[in-house]
Amino acid sequence: MQLTSFTDYSIRTLMYLAAHSQDISSVGKISEYYGISRNHLVKVVHQLAQFGYIETSKGRGGGIKISEGATTLKLGDLIARLEPNMDMVECFDSKTNTCRITDSCQLKHYLHEATRAYIDALNQYTLADTIMNKEILFS
Repeated sequence: MQLTSFTDYSIRTLMYLAAHSQDISSVGKISEYYGISRNHLVKVVHQLAQFGYIETSKGRGGGIKISEGATTLKLGDLIARLEPNMDMVECFDSKTNTCRITDSCQLKHYLHEATRAYIDALNQYTLADTIMNKEILFS
């Protein structure tokens, strides 16, 4: 399984903002720090604000910051919400499935179980856990 770049950038943005929770940041500053597209990051920030994970303000002195309580987000739940789908194989989506053996295949059950285990394993950690060494990460 590979996370989309949108999810990757979202988590990195949240990590940056969590590590700099006392500051107001900007899309430009985060984009420059990570070396990622500013235009793509604007979309990421918009979605994170819609989810309530970050707060945005416009105008002089405006910017973005982590929302209170966002550092307690469990990573598995965060990834499950950010990813457009967790479909490992075609048969996970009944609307687009064309596999001939879906009705009798056991593989899909094992893959569902593995996906659930993946999310459960990540839910042992929070956003705060990812920045425990923020002085090293963001120096």
